[in-house]
Amino acid sequence: MGPEHFEGWNGLSAHHAVTISVRDSAALLDATSGDELGAPYYAPPQQRPFLMEVGADPGELRIALIADSPAGTPVDPECAKAAAEAASLCEELGHKVEETKWPINTETMRAAFLTIVHVSVARTLDDAANMLGRPVTDQDVESVTWVMARRGRDISSVDYSRAIETIHQIGYAMAKFQRSYDVVINPTLGKPPAPLGVLSLSPEDINAFTKEITEFSPFTAVYNVTGQPSMSAPLHWTPDGLPVGVMFSARFGDEATLFRLAAQLEKAKPWAGQRPKM
Repeated sequence: MGPEHFEGWNGLSAHHAVTISVRDSAALLDATSGDELGAPYYAPPQQRPFLMEVGADPGELRIALIADSPAGTPVDPECAKAAAEAASLCEELGHKVEETKWPINTETMRAAFLTIVHVSVARTLDDAANMLGRPVTDQDVESVTWVMARRGRDISSVDYSRAIETIHQIGYAMAKFQRSYDVVINPTLGKPPAPLGVLSLSPEDINAFTKEITEFSPFTAVYNVTGQPSMSAPLHWTPDGLPVGVMFSARFGDEATLFRLAAQLEKAKPWAGQRPKM
C-alpha cells in the first residue's frame, strides 16, 4: 500500500483479490507478497511459493467451528448451514472438527476496532483537505463516512492508545487459542448476499445502516484485528441460487495451510462452474 501510506485503518486492513480458483489466488499472492521498501512491518516470508501449496497434503488438521456471531447478532440459517456443511466436509476429508466458542471478549474487541477505524477515517479526511486546499464537507463524502470522521475527532488520544493495546491483547488471546487448532471455521457473513442499496453508504437512517452492516458482516472484523490469514470459499448456495461463503482462518503467517485446505475443498466440491441465477 506504500510508499505514501503503508497501512489502511491504521493496520486493520489488508489487500488481496477475489479469484475463481485457488490456483489463481496462490499465484497472485506469490506475485504481491513480501516486504515492501520502508514498511514498518510485514508478514513472515513463506518457505516456498504459495503455488506449490496448491495440491499439497495438509495432513490431518485440527479445526474449530465457531458459528456464533461475535457481535451477538442473529446468523441467517443459510449462513449457519454453510458453516456446518463445511465442517462436515472437512471431517469427510479426514480432519478433526470441534465446535467451540470465541476465546475473546468480542464486545471489547468491537469497541476497540471502531475506535481505530473512526480515527483513521478522520485522519483520511484531514489529509484530503490538505490536498484540496479547503476543508472537506459533508457534501464531499458519503454520510456514513462523514459520521465516522466526526466520531473519530471526538475520540481522545488516550482512548485511541488504549484501543491499540486492546487489539494486541485480542491477537494474543486468539494466538493462544490456536495452539489447539490449525484452522477456525466461521460463516463469512451473517446474511446471504444483500440486495443493492441495503448497504448504501448514504442511507436515510444511519442507525438502520449500522444495524444492517453489523448483522451482515460481524465475523470478518475479528481477523482484521488479529492479522490472521483468512479465506472465503463459496461452498454453499441458497435455494434461489446465491453463493454463501465459509471463512477459514489459520495461525498468523500460515497462509500455506489455507491454500492446501482450499485445494482439497475445491476438488471435493468444485465451485468454478456455478453461477448465480440472474
